[in-house]
Amino acid sequence: MPQFTFDTLLVEAVGEKVAKSLQRAFSVQTVGELLGHYPRRYASRGQLTPIDSLPVGEMVTIVAEVRSASSRQMRGRRGELLEVVISDGAGTMSLTFFGQAWRLKDLQPGRQGVFSGKVGEYRGTLQLAHPDYDLFDDEASARMNAEAWRNMPIPIYPATSTFPSWMVKRAVDQVLRHLGPVPDPLPEAFRQEQELLDARTALVRVHAPDFPDQVAPAQRTLRMHEAFVLQAALLQQRQFVRMMAAVPRPAGRQLEAFDAALPFERTPDQHTVGDRIAADLVGAWPMNRLVQGEVGSGKTLVALRAMLQVAASGGQSALIAPTEVLAAQHLRSITRMLGPQLAPELMPTLLTGQLPAAQRRKAALRAAAGQALIVVGTHALLSESTTFSDLGLVVVDEQHRFGVEQRETLRAKGTSPHVLVLTATPIPRTVAMTVFGDLDVSTIRTLPAGRPGIESFVAPVGEKPAWFARVWARVAEEVAKGHQAFVVCPAIDASKPAGEEAPAEDAEAGEGRTRWGVVQAAELLASHPDYAGIRVEILHGKMPGEQKDAVMQAFARGEIDVLVATTVVEVGVDVPNASTMVILEADRFGVSQLHQLRGRVGRGSVPGLCLLVTEADPYTPARTRVEAVAATSDGFELAEIDLDLRGEGDVLGDAQSGVRSSLRLLRVVADADLIAIARAEAERVLERDPTLKQHPGLAASISARVSSAERAALAKN
Repeated sequence: MPQFTFDTLLVEAVGEKVAKSLQRAFSVQTVGELLGHYPRRYASRGQLTPIDSLPVGEMVTIVAEVRSASSRQMRGRRGELLEVVISDGAGTMSLTFFGQAWRLKDLQPGRQGVFSGKVGEYRGTLQLAHPDYDLFDDEASARMNAEAWRNMPIPIYPATSTFPSWMVKRAVDQVLRHLGPVPDPLPEAFRQEQELLDARTALVRVHAPDFPDQVAPAQRTLRMHEAFVLQAALLQQRQFVRMMAAVPRPAGRQLEAFDAALPFERTPDQHTVGDRIAADLVGAWPMNRLVQGEVGSGKTLVALRAMLQVAASGGQSALIAPTEVLAAQHLRSITRMLGPQLAPELMPTLLTGQLPAAQRRKAALRAAAGQALIVVGTHALLSESTTFSDLGLVVVDEQHRFGVEQRETLRAKGTSPHVLVLTATPIPRTVAMTVFGDLDVSTIRTLPAGRPGIESFVAPVGEKPAWFARVWARVAEEVAKGHQAFVVCPAIDASKPAGEEAPAEDAEAGEGRTRWGVVQAAELLASHPDYAGIRVEILHGKMPGEQKDAVMQAFARGEIDVLVATTVVEVGVDVPNASTMVILEADRFGVSQLHQLRGRVGRGSVPGLCLLVTEADPYTPARTRVEAVAATSDGFELAEIDLDLRGEGDVLGDAQSGVRSSLRLLRVVADADLIAIARAEAERVLERDPTLKQHPGLAASISARVSSAERAALAKN
């Protein structure tokens, strides 16, 4: 039989039937992808999984011994019922098979094996109905050293109900038997310096270890592989960008006039980040920079100064925002900041899908003719009918809301334009290094002086029901002072089935059904005696764009006292008079989203108040999230807490669509030091060997990890 490579299709390696099942279950199609499906833990024949603690209703994989087996005729129907009792030495449970008495010859007392199935309960006894199983080969084990056999780890793989762990193990073993040479991504000197295994040994030992102490070194080696390949791919992308030629955009009188007219002093971070961007804009290659900063830290100011620098040479800037409301607000904010002297010269123009046809045509003509040096819009900017005379800068607000293809469509409307990405979601260093490694990352930490701050409190209405009434009384008190308030709900209508009414994408819904939707909260306030004279309106994502904008404008003008909304208010809503935010069922939202929502208040001279209403039990993960947000207003500290609480799977998400960001063994928090070592070595390798001709193992590993289509997508990021 020919040797397999990582590129060998599974249909050739394990047969069509098994290959199709593996693809359906785990989306793997090649030998390399199957071998990247690592065990999630290891069981031991000598230390069997406790049966007594198995959760009813969940899929489990256990190692146990058959104690008894018998079959009997089923009552009232044809066929036999096979009943098997298994034990781990402490607890027992039963296995049941209908019409499969032939299994009796295999499931003899004394046989040990791996059993997989969904835990049920029958007459007070734990039960697996029709489980999958794989019995250990007694004949082979008898020839092995008894102690070695007892301690040999049994890999337990991530599995599904249709493809259990033991079937994954069987497919992996079949592939390993015929696996040819394995490319090693690590330079030999670096591998030895780090005391790591060679690639083949690491792969064999992680899937088929002879002893428990072989697992950890194999995992550490494969974690380094993962970190090194990912960092090298990201750094290669940075190199590709720097091979492009960019039009230098030196600053001119527009920026000088703008700075001279500023009514305040820029913060130290705004100076530092602004200077870095200014240098990028006159560099030999296109800028590709991510600016992260808290809500209100001055990211828009930094971006506007970059636009003014580009405008000095006649270059245009396009700012794309995720919503109509945010785009319109950006335009108003930019126009106001430019003032009566500069605004007519730069002609900031709004281009969105909700504009009347005549206005949209006029805006598109301004962009195409080069009259509008600043164009702000939504997805309408991506339309084929939208063109630019000289697009020099692309600004992407809330980067995670746009796909790679959308960003590339906008970039392609210019010739190697500079790119500035803005995000108000603080990113821990390890995440930034892993996900945005191809971007230069700048951070604005300091907030402008004079901000009154926000006080946050948890309202634990599960333990203290009376606090619920106090929440609404507190909001009414703020309105009586002339201030405004937000009430944020996790759904539009809690009476409708989950699905479209589920919490926003960053939310972490708790168990059970949502109790408070916008509809229910608005009904409560409509009948509340304290709110008879208070103007309450609703806002949610299913309202027409014009209606949403009209409600938001009315709230900004002070014509609405209390706005009951979904997370549509999460970004971009700037109402300086809003002092209070109530978040109902706060435990259904993630840490970063709670922090982002809270940033909507306390933006003017009025101190902010955020009330996090929750029924989550104390000491649960959901309650811990809410209490973490109440304990600090430092978004960067919360980002680290969020990473610890949720793990990087949710944190990374699809932030970097060009690379498969689902990490396998690598853990962003635990492996921060390893990632830093990998990045430093990847930089040294690429500096000496940019095309990786001398590092074929690394080149092959990058190709396996990042496909040609993904590399094209990464180049668009």
